[in-house]
Amino acid sequence: MDRSGRSLRHAVVVHLQDLATPAAVIDHDVLARNCRVMADRMTALGVRLRPHVKTHKCVEIARLQVAGHDAGVTVSTLAEARAMAAGGIRDVTWAVPVPHPRIGEAVALHRALAATGGRLQLLVDHRATVEAIDAEAVRQDTVVPVFIKVDCGYARAGVDPNGAALTSLAIRIEASAGLALRGVLTHGGHSYDVAGRDALLRVAGEERDAVVHAANRLRIASVACAEVSLGSTPTMAVAEDLRECTEARPGNYALFDVFQARIGSCALSDVALSVLVSVMGVYPERGQLLVDGGALAFSKDPGATHVLDGGFGVVRDLEGRDLPLKLVGLSQEHGKMKAVGDSGWLQGVELGTKLRVLPNHACLVTALHPELVVVRGQEVIDRWVPVRGW
Repeated sequence: MDRSGRSLRHAVVVHLQDLATPAAVIDHDVLARNCRVMADRMTALGVRLRPHVKTHKCVEIARLQVAGHDAGVTVSTLAEARAMAAGGIRDVTWAVPVPHPRIGEAVALHRALAATGGRLQLLVDHRATVEAIDAEAVRQDTVVPVFIKVDCGYARAGVDPNGAALTSLAIRIEASAGLALRGVLTHGGHSYDVAGRDALLRVAGEERDAVVHAANRLRIASVACAEVSLGSTPTMAVAEDLRECTEARPGNYALFDVFQARIGSCALSDVALSVLVSVMGVYPERGQLLVDGGALAFSKDPGATHVLDGGFGVVRDLEGRDLPLKLVGLSQEHGKMKAVGDSGWLQGVELGTKLRVLPNHACLVTALHPELVVVRGQEVIDRWVPVRGW
């Protein structure tokens, strides 16, 4: 601490060069551009944007994402939902099937939000979950809005859009005292397993067709289905037809990452997040550098290995120029970089040199860092704190 009681890590830092490392850094202008581009894209395709906030877990970024839109946000944890509500964003969808031990908390949060015109929308794909939420909602004297989760090919969660469970769940929800069926929802997560615009367009079509088909099956069964919700960043980055859908829920697009660039969702110039590290060892004889960012700064996500083995990120200098280095190994707190090609230039690298690494997976990186340092160019303009916990 300094004499004023401030952390020395935060003491009057106005430039990237002066930051303590490792640090998660967000380029504000790139972030703002990404948010505008996706918002305009969804408007042009005729759907509301309900952005996912799990990539950054920050109210400040969520506000940029929802600017000009009224569809609220999507979260992956109750902690995120509470943070968004505290930050004034009170229309929230918790986009995973509700774990039974958290049902009481979830219903209580919805009840609190509903008292001031907000809501927490929940997902179901099992009858037992429907019955448990219904019973808790009745106990707490509220009515909880729910979506039926539909599997569009990702095979992680959700009911078969052609199966009997879809209509039976909907009919059970309609008969409940504590639930209100909002509609159907899906997530084309298998878009992360392909690469290239054509393949992404194919998955985007599968995602749309599955959820629209599910909605139409419910209507044929005389079940009202007002909302048809879908979206992942890769599919929404390329989708050309979202007719009969009402909202989209991409999230990673705000920051993007190397994985998204490798599969074709964006260009590397769209990646707003980097990890700032310092050189702590120079070994020209073996073509290596040691930096002070390891698994707890980058995660150990290997990225889009089905496309290219790119190590653990793209290495750049402070000005954003690519360097012939590959981040090849991570221990807990340290990273090993290997020169690509001739390594003689490493002899001129000084200890303490700062490098910026575009990470493979933005969502994991922001979850690992206690704060996100916001820059314009190389000037530090703000610091944002992601929510923690579940």
